Amino acid sequence: MCIRYMEKGIGKWDHLVDKTWKNANFHSSKKTLNLKLEPYQYKMLRSIDFYNEVISILSKKEHFTFIIDEIISTEEHITTIHSHLNSYTANHIFDSRIPEDFCSNNKSINIIQHFKGYIIETEKKVFNPETFTMMDYRIKDGNQTSFTYVLPLSENKALVEFTYFNKEKVKEEVYDSYLKKYISELLNIEDYNIIETEKGNIPMTTFPFKKYSTKNVTKIGTAGGWVKGSTGYSFKHTEKKVSKIIENLKHNQLPSQGLIKKKFQFYDKVFLKVLHDENEKGEWIFEQFYSKNSIETMFRFLDEESKLREELAIMGSLFSPAFLKAFFKTL
Repeated sequence: MCIRYMEKGIGKWDHLVDKTWKNANFHSSKKTLNLKLEPYQYKMLRSIDFYNEVISILSKKEHFTFIIDEIISTEEHITTIHSHLNSYTANHIFDSRIPEDFCSNNKSINIIQHFKGYIIETEKKVFNPETFTMMDYRIKDGNQTSFTYVLPLSENKALVEFTYFNKEKVKEEVYDSYLKKYISELLNIEDYNIIETEKGNIPMTTFPFKKYSTKNVTKIGTAGGWVKGSTGYSFKHTEKKVSKIIENLKHNQLPSQGLIKKKFQFYDKVFLKVLHDENEKGEWIFEQFYSKNSIETMFRFLDEESKLREELAIMGSLFSPAFLKAFFKTL
């Protein structure tokens, strides 16, 4: 698996990054946009490299101990963790387990970002490694929000991935059929080798993860609602939230204080409501988003760092009956 994220300037994980891009293409069924990303860059690093780096750093710290075990339960009032091998007490528990209520939840909006990708290699030089395809809707599965993106790693190697933003997963062969169709018909490649595959699914949801954090237990990661509902992005958001937790601890505050920004949570709810009720609108939404806003405005908004005037401009670019209905239903 690979981690992808947008970042301005030099980042703390740049020494692990496999590839960066400063240019992107967006294709809808009606238009093509060529996007200059500066001062941002789109970065890709391999998950295993990131995990190994973090484990290597932490293993050298005397006050860290790694225990491989399965958690059975926690008791908040005595801050205790029960596992198969032992029981552990602590001043505070950071818990990445998804709440059981999430699986039986039918009140929240739940969209799944699910995907499969091939890293392909060709004999001929067919890719431009300086530009990646952010979204391509020219081949999609019916009226569902589904698209392909392409990350060229070199002139003859690229990650090609088919992605859905919808309510239901599909069978393995469905991803394969669209990937092969895209590679053949739009990339015009007939001879290639699949050297790696990746697949996964990411929740895009309005589920109230925040309420499961308490005085003695802080839910983190997906279980803490750290995956941005409207995009599925989590890497940079997680980095910021960890910094916020450390700041809270230094000031003797509740670790979970201030982790969720309510106005951006509201924006995400509106977006997810549109996708849930009218999934075919996804292509139009992203076409408007990328064609009517500046790069810096868009990425500040996605990073939850935008100002109100920028947010109003973005809302204006997405003005439509579907968004009006979703807005008032969310209110």
